[in-house]
Amino acid sequence: MKVAHAGEHGAVQIYRGQMVSARLTVPDLLPLLAEFAEHERSHRAIFAAELARRNRPRCTSYRLCGLGGWCLGFVTGLLGRKAIAATTVAVERTVLRHLDQYRLLLRESDPVGFAAVSAILADEQNHHDALLPDARGWASRWIGSAVAGSTEAVIWLGMRL
Repeated sequence: MKVAHAGEHGAVQIYRGQMVSARLTVPDLLPLLAEFAEHERSHRAIFAAELARRNRPRCTSYRLCGLGGWCLGFVTGLLGRKAIAATTVAVERTVLRHLDQYRLLLRESDPVGFAAVSAILADEQNHHDALLPDARGWASRWIGSAVAGSTEAVIWLGMRL
């Protein structure tokens, strides 16, 4: 839950960074990015409530996820629609896999945690699917690969901090 909470904070910041620079490059995406950011804030709140229920502090990688997320979002926003789409698709693909594995672990042992993670999966899948058509070509190959690898590394690091 700690790593998922930090990851949702990173996701909020990715969208915030993208919204800053997308004003110049793809202003038509701003409403969708704002909607996705709101979903991520809601997910962050769900995980924060789960941490509180467990009497656990937030992950030590929380601030790093936020700073890295904002920088990633700002840069990919400057690169335009394909870069924004490739970033979202890569992050969400990785997150969906991890959340689904986590949800299966919680199924029997923690029904409340299972429900919390399950409630988030539909939004994450929607974010992935909504931008998938634009995540093609150079952005998907270069940015998508780098972002997916970075997301895996951040999750791995967060699990060990």
